[in-house]
Amino acid sequence: MYSYVFLSATNFGNAVLEALVQKGHIPKAIFSIPQEFCISYSKIKVKNSNFYDFTQKAKELEIPIFWVESPKKTLESYAKELQEFKVDFMLVAGWYYKIPKKIYSLSKMGSFGFHNSILPNYAGGAPLVWAIINGESKSGVTLFKMEEEMDTGDIIFQEEFEISYNDSIAEALKKAEKCAINMSLKLFSQKEIRFIPQNAKPKYYPQRNENDGELDLSFDSTRLYNFIRAQSSPYPGAFIKTTDGKRLVIQKAYILDSAGGGGFRSYHFCSPQIFC
Repeated sequence: MYSYVFLSATNFGNAVLEALVQKGHIPKAIFSIPQEFCISYSKIKVKNSNFYDFTQKAKELEIPIFWVESPKKTLESYAKELQEFKVDFMLVAGWYYKIPKKIYSLSKMGSFGFHNSILPNYAGGAPLVWAIINGESKSGVTLFKMEEEMDTGDIIFQEEFEISYNDSIAEALKKAEKCAINMSLKLFSQKEIRFIPQNAKPKYYPQRNENDGELDLSFDSTRLYNFIRAQSSPYPGAFIKTTDGKRLVIQKAYILDSAGGGGFRSYHFCSPQIFC
């Protein structure tokens, strides 16, 4: 059985950890990030819309929890603890800081992370959000070995899923969560973990924040529809700025077939501060 520490700050990560714990795979420690935290691309603290507080879970499992927030309390400040744990690997699911080589090298095999795309496609920030914005009909999850360059490490497993035209981001996240659970359980069943190099250079997408949700009404109906469902609950939502200086948030939409109000195609779905 492999030993590991777990790094996460999201509901996605909690689902993965819960599945592992039920099979007896208990981490030696949990590392997490506060719901509101500092990050390099923002002058003010950002809010994690998909946050999960692991405090109680760590207490139930009788393991330590360590809180990380740059620049004061980085992973580097826990180097001694990580070295003393002597784990086989670090497992990362829903994390927002780069893990430097001098930290992941403290485990025997390094750091393994989940990314919500089929790498090298949709590397970088908010992969599922971007996939829905772009109208993709498929996405997936990659479990890979982390390297210094973001999302470029060797692949351990990949699993694909369909994105229905009716799917909201919440529904897509659930599909990704199911894939990640399957792969995490498969990981711990392997007697030997194999690594496959990525076969192409990644195409990076930027991280998103709540101000990126403003609707551009010059878009056609399909593009607007995808933009809205990509940023619906649990994220802050797509919005229109109103004349009184407020935001009208749109969480659901459907497209009418004709301006005359005849038949319509109804696309039901449930939307960044931080997108996972």
